[in-house]
Amino acid sequence: MRVLVLGGDGYLGWPTALHLSDRGHDLAVLDNYARRGYDRELGVQSLVPIEDLDTRVAAWKEVSGHSITPYVGDLLDGEFLATVVQEFAPDAIVHFAEQRAAPYSMIDRQHAVYTQQNNVIGTLNLMYAIAEHNPGIHLVKLGTMGEYGTPNIDIEEGWLEVTHNGRTDRMLYPKKPGSFYHLSKVHDSHNLEFGCRVWGLRVTDLNQGVVYGQQTDQTVLDPRLATRFDYDAVFGTVLNRFVIQAVLGEPLTVYGAGGQTRGFLDIRDTVECIRLAVENPADAGEFRVFNQMTESYSVSQLATLVAECFPGPVQVEHLENPRVEQAEHYYNVKHTGLVGLGLQPHLLSETLIESMFDIVAANKDRVSLEALLPTVNWRVAP
Repeated sequence: MRVLVLGGDGYLGWPTALHLSDRGHDLAVLDNYARRGYDRELGVQSLVPIEDLDTRVAAWKEVSGHSITPYVGDLLDGEFLATVVQEFAPDAIVHFAEQRAAPYSMIDRQHAVYTQQNNVIGTLNLMYAIAEHNPGIHLVKLGTMGEYGTPNIDIEEGWLEVTHNGRTDRMLYPKKPGSFYHLSKVHDSHNLEFGCRVWGLRVTDLNQGVVYGQQTDQTVLDPRLATRFDYDAVFGTVLNRFVIQAVLGEPLTVYGAGGQTRGFLDIRDTVECIRLAVENPADAGEFRVFNQMTESYSVSQLATLVAECFPGPVQVEHLENPRVEQAEHYYNVKHTGLVGLGLQPHLLSETLIESMFDIVAANKDRVSLEALLPTVNWRVAP
């Protein structure tokens, strides 16, 4: 299959492109390098050094013999996007090309507006490019489990059958997002479902949990193929932050009491989930939703796990939670769709965490301690 990966220079987009290429698909990646720009804006950097896209593409060709076609441009430029879709003629498009950090979207008005404009309008341009040039293209859209929030009922895979006043209907699961970023993803989901109903688009929406890890079978083949390792309080994930704090002898910073529970998955499972979705496309007119996660942990459970795995003393420090979220809540997520397609999960283990300790130790001089502490407050609207 011919697959176009949007956001193909990013943390997940790049290893996804490698994984699909390694499985024999013809790959192109598109990126505007905005993610690298966020680092410059915030004064941070990936813990692991990453090469520019041209170097990465050349290294992959050298290592694997497979070619990846790079495109540089912005999804907000609808004409450019339509030209790429027409020129490369993909069978499937994997869409990572959005601003992905909840804290970034909550910095101030400008960042909230940017996030919604970039994410929602970029996806609308993509929908039109597909509808106008080839409605048969299968769009695999990376959503987020954060769209659902933390309801006091089981979270189904995207859809919910509701009976009200004696009548029954199937509708999208109610959403209760927790940031302007998560709201943008909800808008995407509604727009895409609408496109399936009115234009006959075929869409798989992957509501992804929190991804951990930095290495896949392909990225370890050459240092030039490495993907990002984000640890800062804006773009970094909680497990990455805890691992770095343990290695540096810093307290593990738990927001609030630590009862917040979320879905998690290994980066190796992320790229495999996308392959499974690409190779098993949704039907024409179908808006298909998979909850892409393998395990659930609370923040306190993760802190305990890291402390137990680290070969040295570890302290845990509770900070006032800068976010507005439930401290304790029910969390039961249905996630059977991808397993039904053949996913064999890598579950979080001591071995994986210990390997992350080694990655951090080798790059600890690149860590900014200030960047580990939260600076964005949900309760303040600057």
